[in-house]
Amino acid sequence: MSETTSIEELPPAPEPLAREVFDSHCHLDIQKVDVPEMVAAARAVGVRRLVTVGYDLPSSRWCAEAGRLYDDVYGAVAIHPNEAHTATDEVLAEIEELASRDEVRAVGETGLDYYRDWSPVEEQRRAFREHIGIAKRTGKALVIHDRDAHDDVLKVLAEEGAPDKVVFHCFSGGPDLARACADAGYFMSFAGTVTYKNAPALREAAAIAPPELILVETDAPYLPPVPYRGKTNASHLIPLTVRRIAEVKSMDEATLCEAITRNGEAVFGPW
Repeated sequence: MSETTSIEELPPAPEPLAREVFDSHCHLDIQKVDVPEMVAAARAVGVRRLVTVGYDLPSSRWCAEAGRLYDDVYGAVAIHPNEAHTATDEVLAEIEELASRDEVRAVGETGLDYYRDWSPVEEQRRAFREHIGIAKRTGKALVIHDRDAHDDVLKVLAEEGAPDKVVFHCFSGGPDLARACADAGYFMSFAGTVTYKNAPALREAAAIAPPELILVETDAPYLPPVPYRGKTNASHLIPLTVRRIAEVKSMDEATLCEAITRNGEAVFGPW
């Protein structure tokens, strides 16, 4: 990381959670705060572990190395659908080698993005299918980026045969997608977007998502929860998202935290 700054320049920490949880998806390589400082700030509010996620080959290498170097940091590796045009056989072979390491707990983020046209759709689908194969061969969770592509993501998973553990990162669908994921046993990871005023369908989805399939994430430094929308996100802000989900689901905060932790161990663990 270059141009590092202090944690004090980020939004302040909320009250600690009643029980520990973890951040299922962040990008520590993009943050401008040193990793140990980010981990310590998260731990102080009850966010014990962080999964830092790759989106191209350099970031995937970085995430794997971070998982090796730092306690309670784990890596995920993949080529993002927006970079699918770079997913050559050689690149994918290295992604598979990285995914086989103990400190790497997931293949992701991969999937389909129909919002941007940075990579042709057919290239995205090809890369997505290749990542599904890598996840199955390495026994790691598959972390999916799904933007405006719900039906096709589900179709590709069905055609290829989904890995045992599938996570819809930054879940962006409504109740229909939540039901489809629940029926298939796919995990739904909710980000700060669930707190946004213009996201009632997302809160409907969170309301019906089974507790045993819910995860929580930041996607930091992106998508900070209310009241910090437009600011830089960080793992220590997860309590704000957890509390909104608990409210939507009429669940006790501690009970939801315990479910999230169990789910994390089922997907990424044992830690």
